[in-house]
Amino acid sequence: MSGRRRGGTAAGLFGASLLVAATVLGAGGASALPSAPPSGSASPGGPGAGGTRGDQDESNGRRDDKENRGDKGDRGDKGDKGDRGEESGRPGSPASTSGRPTTTPPSTAASTPPASASASASTSAPASAKPSAVARPAPAGAVLTAAEAGPGAGLPTAQGLQQALATVLTDQNLGTVGLAVADAADGQLLYGKGENTAATPASTTKLATSVAALSLIPGDTRLATRVVKNAATGGITLVGGGDPTLTALPADQVQVAGVPADPDTAPASLDALARQTAAALKAAGTTTVALDYDVSLYSGPLLHKNHDGENIAAVTPLMVDEGKTDPKSLADAPARVTDPAGAAAESFANLLKAQGVTVQGKAKAATAPAAADAPVLGRVDSPTMARLVERMLTTSDNTLAEAIARQAAIAAHQPAAFDGAATAVTQELTRLGVPMTGVVLNDGSGLHPGNAIPPAVLVKLLALAASAQHPTLRPVLTGLPIAGFTGTLGKRFGAGSGAADAAGLVRAKTGSLSGVNTLAGTVVDAEGRLLAFALMTRTGAPVDTARAAMDRVVARLAACGCH
Repeated sequence: MSGRRRGGTAAGLFGASLLVAATVLGAGGASALPSAPPSGSASPGGPGAGGTRGDQDESNGRRDDKENRGDKGDRGDKGDKGDRGEESGRPGSPASTSGRPTTTPPSTAASTPPASASASASTSAPASAKPSAVARPAPAGAVLTAAEAGPGAGLPTAQGLQQALATVLTDQNLGTVGLAVADAADGQLLYGKGENTAATPASTTKLATSVAALSLIPGDTRLATRVVKNAATGGITLVGGGDPTLTALPADQVQVAGVPADPDTAPASLDALARQTAAALKAAGTTTVALDYDVSLYSGPLLHKNHDGENIAAVTPLMVDEGKTDPKSLADAPARVTDPAGAAAESFANLLKAQGVTVQGKAKAATAPAAADAPVLGRVDSPTMARLVERMLTTSDNTLAEAIARQAAIAAHQPAAFDGAATAVTQELTRLGVPMTGVVLNDGSGLHPGNAIPPAVLVKLLALAASAQHPTLRPVLTGLPIAGFTGTLGKRFGAGSGAADAAGLVRAKTGSLSGVNTLAGTVVDAEGRLLAFALMTRTGAPVDTARAAMDRVVARLAACGCH
């Protein structure tokens, strides 16, 4: 199998070129055949089982340089920092902030189609949503073209894939390996190595969260942060709607993944909310007011089991700038405030003061939820759920992942807590036909070392996202980092890596915890066919070394037709 791209069909090559263009511009035993499914539920003992924080990150093994700090979300060089750091290039199509489910028909492929168009569109979305404005077109068409262009070229065979991958899979730096490769067009499994053995997914858990959320919640839903009159106190209440991306920064200072936000991805503004509220109060002759804040939307513990004050904020429905102590910080795992809701209320009070309204004393948590019919003095809305999912996947944002998981829980009538979110995701994936044997979910971000997902399930999730039957799931693909260009893959597949030829041809979600590295996404092969893959490893090798070995495996898929 030569590293040169072969001819293939004209349509296939055209599809591949479109994918690359969108990329740059847009945002078991080693057997050749799939292994037999396990007889019962597998435990997280496969590649990646368990995992403590040490280098739990996706980033470069810097904490091992911080990268491994506790599934820091795969962020970059700080552990699974949301997959962010390491590679925080610009999001393929970043989404920005908070929102509540909307019910308006979508304006793009990534938005929600009419109910008849997709079996994946589910019903109970969270309340208080507002129709999105004209949404920016997502590069879904380009991503899918390669999948639809491939039929002229023969499918890769198990034998061809085994031969192509034989050498790279023996790299000792990979450690224990689980691998599944499928045709993205229909999800047909083409090759497997321990593909049915559950392993610790780290931040590839976010694929499960994203699929379930977009199936349960209309893609054009926005999360609302409101200020209402409080009849009981005579003051006002700041009501958290679950948007962690709400920002207190001026518009010209707002960035998403280190890049200035555009109108479609810009987060909701706390300053805009303060201006609306102050205008309403002053119109009624009020310039001094009592302020409290309502965080009743969520229940359960505030802190994640692996909370470290950097990779994830306390999980509350009211916060600004994801609870960062420095809103402008571009660090992969920034320091977080201990009380995000209180800090948000304090910031809001300061912004009201700048508008001529004084808050009496210090804002306190409300003693009861805001009344459903309380007069609204101000409201701001996040980017659409589709954009939020894209941003979360591109940057591997743990705080945003847990917020999206709670919105899924609300839509599924489950408690908006870690347990309720895990139940909602599990139930929705089961409804979608995803084989859940061996799957264990404890959170929405992948920071929990007790999560377990087999490689074959991750591939199934990707195939669903590419399916014509589930257009609402397309942001799962468009949000994947692009090898060598964006997000947590921005600094991988580079010159000298042995995988540079696959740059731009691979879109994948990264995952990292202590001793665990995962990668799941899509790759365009030498004949223009789009393949879905999931690679899960557990190794004692340095993080950067292990990741480079994984990238070479995926690069082999891009370099051959594998017949």
